[in-house]
Amino acid sequence: MTVSPRRRLKAAAAVVMSACLAAGCSTSGGTDDAASGSSGSGGTYTIWDPYPQFDDSADWVKLLQKCGTDAGVTVKRTGYDTSDLTNKALLAAQQGNSPDVLIVDNPVVSTLADAGVLTTTEEMKVDTSAVEPNLLAAGQIGGKTYGIPIGANTLALYYNKAVLTAAGVDPAAVKDWASLTAALTKVKAAGKKGITFSAIGTEEGSFQFLPWFWGSGANLTKLDSAEGVSALQLWTDWLKNGYAPNSVINNTQTTSWQEFATGQFAFAENGTWQLGNAKKAGFEYGIIPIPSKAGGTAPAPTGGEFVTAPVQKNTGKYATTQKLIACLSNADNAFTTDTTLSYIAATDAVQTKQVAANAELKVWVEAVKAAKGRTSDNLGTKYPKISEPMWKGFQSALSGGKSPQDAFAAAQTSAAAATK
Repeated sequence: MTVSPRRRLKAAAAVVMSACLAAGCSTSGGTDDAASGSSGSGGTYTIWDPYPQFDDSADWVKLLQKCGTDAGVTVKRTGYDTSDLTNKALLAAQQGNSPDVLIVDNPVVSTLADAGVLTTTEEMKVDTSAVEPNLLAAGQIGGKTYGIPIGANTLALYYNKAVLTAAGVDPAAVKDWASLTAALTKVKAAGKKGITFSAIGTEEGSFQFLPWFWGSGANLTKLDSAEGVSALQLWTDWLKNGYAPNSVINNTQTTSWQEFATGQFAFAENGTWQLGNAKKAGFEYGIIPIPSKAGGTAPAPTGGEFVTAPVQKNTGKYATTQKLIACLSNADNAFTTDTTLSYIAATDAVQTKQVAANAELKVWVEAVKAAKGRTSDNLGTKYPKISEPMWKGFQSALSGGKSPQDAFAAAQTSAAAATK
């Protein structure tokens, strides 16, 4: 049976409404056509984003206002926490008062598109031709594209120069899993700690596991492949041999960074968002890409948001919405925004400009070029149903409850049942 987008929206919104009622959150938000202006020009246009940390004095908000002025309209901007924003977007769509521009975390795009909330870039005449294909893929479902990435962040390996020097390790020699593990062996022998990461039983843990999983050559549709099991075996062996602390089982990316900041660890898997903290760490550091099993840069998952255009009853507004999106994604504005958000730009031209301004970003550009979206490979809304069994699987293995093979065999059974 084919389910219409409207019915999918109602089903998704019903779940969100139940959660909202349980949490006591507001279901208000959005602006109706009368408030937003009933014609395609003038009036007020609403923009929702996941950056509540920015107030009206921030460069980001000033850019939104400028884009509105340039388009001849007033912009009303609201910042929400990421999870709250998804709920608000679904409910607003059900009520027919979606914002004109919606900026959402890239894995959410497939959920909103599947529910019929978003227009396509073809409908909105948004030019995505300059965007790196691997980044754009996070917003593509069924051959259609639903938005344009504002930029991306991803993961790499930070290292402590003093710890590696004392252990006789050259970071440039770390090219694959074997050379990384050999480096960890030397670090432990020198009396220091090896590597810290986040293996917590949430999406945050899955985010950190994916470079090793994908770097093995594994595919998310078969968690228990020999390649996938080898990635889990790698993590399990590191804990067993004392190269990684048992605390990784409960580490978030923040607590993992705090461990690295003690100066006792050789490596930490973390993201571009820690660059500011790295400069404050009090020791010399460097950054290398996460290596694939057989060598080369592993595909790490992309973080970062897409600028999207929700469906509106008054389609006459789309022409102005397109101007707002074009303004937010043009090269000059993207450079400023991505610098503010510690993101790598979505286009090669702006990436080149970023590296010219800050040579330290070269390794991050390399990592982003090799990265992929969690919902890519046309997984779309299936991804969360695979991610949860995956994190439960590696938690089981790391805690010693099951072997890597048995843990991922059980995970695959659960994922297959959930994605039928």
